[in-house]
Amino acid sequence: PLLVVVASALVTGLLAGHSLVEVLSAFGKAFNENRYVSAAWLILPVIGVLERAGLQERARAVISGFRAVTLPRLLIGYLLFRQLTSALGLTSIAGQAQTVRPLVAPMAEAAAESQGGPLDDERREAIRAFTAATDNVGLLFGEDIFLAIGSILLMVGFLAQSGIVMEPLHLSLWAIPTAIAAFLVHGVRLILFGRKIARGGEPEAGQ
Repeated sequence: PLLVVVASALVTGLLAGHSLVEVLSAFGKAFNENRYVSAAWLILPVIGVLERAGLQERARAVISGFRAVTLPRLLIGYLLFRQLTSALGLTSIAGQAQTVRPLVAPMAEAAAESQGGPLDDERREAIRAFTAATDNVGLLFGEDIFLAIGSILLMVGFLAQSGIVMEPLHLSLWAIPTAIAAFLVHGVRLILFGRKIARGGEPEAGQ
């Protein structure tokens, strides 16, 4: 995400007619005025050190010790956790880089191996993809319940410009049924996916 943001800002500045030096100067000014931007550069080596020290292996070992933890149960639990925390505005408490790759994905692989034996590369990649998708679904449909999230405020502002006055609370309340439906639909997908992995079948494209 950091690379995407930087590349987007760079391209936008150049297309706006600014020189490369002016764009880099704006980057430098923003960096100096907002010191918290450097936190991203501190997080990356921390994750790297933890993974080098065996974080993923320990995550796999922990899950392997619990026979009752299956792949669908683990990912449905994570989906619920992601939706609830996002609904409270804690959108950064989890994510692809800080939880999915180093923790949840290895746990999901271990849960699948405990049920269906060793995984081939295709099934392993499918599990990682479903784990990342679970994080996306939980975040996307959970954050709209939070009153102060950007998407809610954007919709309120857009509707106000069109002459439709609506309180943020109303939009947040109507986001709850959508979040429940998303949880149920993705939960069923996870159960079906887990059964296929347990049987040793090859996951189909787009499933």
